[in-house]
Amino acid sequence: MNSYLITGIGNIGEEYDHTRHNIGFDIVDACAAKWGVKFDNNKRYGSIAEHTLKGRKITLLKPSTYVNLSGKAVRYWLQEANVPIFHLLVVLDDLALPFGTLRMKGMGSDGGHNGLKNIQEILQSNNYPRLRFGIENKFPKGGQVSYVLGKWSEEEQKTLPEHITKAVDAIEAFCLIGLERTMNFHNTKK
Repeated sequence: MNSYLITGIGNIGEEYDHTRHNIGFDIVDACAAKWGVKFDNNKRYGSIAEHTLKGRKITLLKPSTYVNLSGKAVRYWLQEANVPIFHLLVVLDDLALPFGTLRMKGMGSDGGHNGLKNIQEILQSNNYPRLRFGIENKFPKGGQVSYVLGKWSEEEQKTLPEHITKAVDAIEAFCLIGLERTMNFHNTKK
């Protein structure tokens, strides 16, 4: 059976719930809700939910290590769930993309994202798929941290659920039809 590890990037703690930086957590939560599975919060390095989708074993991971130290949790669960690196999908926020834009890639730089940077350092590779969710960069000079750790605007909240649904569809497609075809169908056109 093919195994997949879908890792949402985010910070633990109520103060970070539903912030821009935690969109990865919100998207894997939406996967779990759609599939009717619950997270076990008492697992090593994070919360885990497991699901079988058309013969594929999917492990959802929300690391408990905070964004900047996500690599330790990812490495542990890749080994624990016996998932090849090309079946890892890291779901994260991206300041460089317009709000709600989805961009799946098979590899690449960390793009200044500390979570990806740490995963890359620990896995000794940048050759793993990632799904970036655009959070835009509408903040004043010096305001990046409070923007990223801030809540969505009222305007954004109106369409956020449909963007999250599209992200869940892209994750299912990644597991069912592979990276290349998913990129063709689900990456938001520029």
